[in-house]
Amino acid sequence: MGKGNLKVLIVSAEVSPYAKTGGLGDVAGSLPKALKKIGVDVRVVMPKYKSIKEQYMRDTVFVGEYAVPLAWRTQSASIYRYQKEVPTYFIQNEYYFGRDQLYGYEDDNERFAFFCKAVLEMLPRIGYQPDIIHCNDWQTGPVCLLLKEAYHQEGFYSKMKSLYTIHNLQYQGVFPKESLYLMNLSDLYYESEKVEYYGSISYMKAGILYADAISTVSDTYAKEIQTPQYGYGMEGVLQKKKHVLHGIVNGIDYDVYDPSTDNKIFMQYSSVDIDNKYMNKTMLQQELGLPEKDVPIIGLISRLADQKGFDIISEVIDRLMEEDIQFVVLGTGEPRYEAMFKKLKVRFPDKMSANISFDETLAQRIYAGSDLFLMPSLFEPCGLGQIFSLRYGTIPIVRKTGGLADTIISYDEITGKGNGFVFEEYTGAAMLLEIKRSLNLYAQERDTWQKLVKNAMECIYSWDRSAQKYMDLYNSL
Repeated sequence: MGKGNLKVLIVSAEVSPYAKTGGLGDVAGSLPKALKKIGVDVRVVMPKYKSIKEQYMRDTVFVGEYAVPLAWRTQSASIYRYQKEVPTYFIQNEYYFGRDQLYGYEDDNERFAFFCKAVLEMLPRIGYQPDIIHCNDWQTGPVCLLLKEAYHQEGFYSKMKSLYTIHNLQYQGVFPKESLYLMNLSDLYYESEKVEYYGSISYMKAGILYADAISTVSDTYAKEIQTPQYGYGMEGVLQKKKHVLHGIVNGIDYDVYDPSTDNKIFMQYSSVDIDNKYMNKTMLQQELGLPEKDVPIIGLISRLADQKGFDIISEVIDRLMEEDIQFVVLGTGEPRYEAMFKKLKVRFPDKMSANISFDETLAQRIYAGSDLFLMPSLFEPCGLGQIFSLRYGTIPIVRKTGGLADTIISYDEITGKGNGFVFEEYTGAAMLLEIKRSLNLYAQERDTWQKLVKNAMECIYSWDRSAQKYMDLYNSL
């Protein structure tokens, strides 16, 4: 199959910049642009949420409206097309998507059963016949099932293949058995070899079992999710499908995230001339009300949750605050961790800046102005924070898991190789030991530190390489 005629539809519940809650949105926003660069006729489809900014919807074109049957009821889908770099289709239904949040409702099973059926029904109406339908996470798993079991016999759909990407196996879309009827599927599918899952059904299991190929967002995570420790009950299903399971590390958009052109940071810089990075540090200190002094700033931008390592941070945070550092936190999450950082800010006003919110401009300034970036995750399918930090010359301290293991090589004092600091044991003590190793290097070997910063900035984790791997996988189907 030649590059020029490969057609791919990316189906995602969130796509940046329109609507996102995390890494899935970033991937679904960046990967299509990289695929287009290498000749793929790629299009994207997502729900039209209430939260999508008017500036995007102003420029959309109404394409059409049609009925979508769900069990005994019928709902209407309206299609809008936004033509920018990559054509993006929004599926509108006010009852399902005219809400304040993207997810977290009791009828999420119905909302995304509707979305999955509406996507497949949309294709002949827009005159687009993809070779590959690329689905992402639990919200789109039923597309793979419906395509194979309900639509494949129709000529229009008969040659379409599906790829299912797992971004985070922890969220599996587990719903009552009746969800099958929403998709006009019978009890035949309610068995353990199909989509039955511990007395319920799983939309993610539907994607894994019925897709022609499965991918996840790093090689290490592809292996980890086949084990009880990381499989969240799905390891047996994944072991059976391991012959079609691939790991492809996420990238970031190097055009958008570029310290030499980024207008969100205070001053631009590059790996050739990094002096302005330290001006960003001083100006970040000014903005956050921290003393302007040459101590290492540790940045942390994250959802405040156990999965991200906050339980082991809490074990040793008092000992960490004894070091000559400044610690800048940005994020929201579990109330106990929000409260912990707020109290630390009161106790250590010259050392702790706790920003319990999310602010995209401040995030960029933390990436640019920090010296170190902490990601001590319990598990991390891919992680983008460590890739952003490398791009901005901020040295990651990570736990060896998932995509963190695939992207960060621990600095070796003897060879001078490496782009960060890595610990393996999931304990506060192991993390603190590695943080202290990084602080010692910063304090005692400033020339070596500068080389490490340049090493980090010269790492390439753009989408170009990953997009080519997706292209190879599409073609193999």
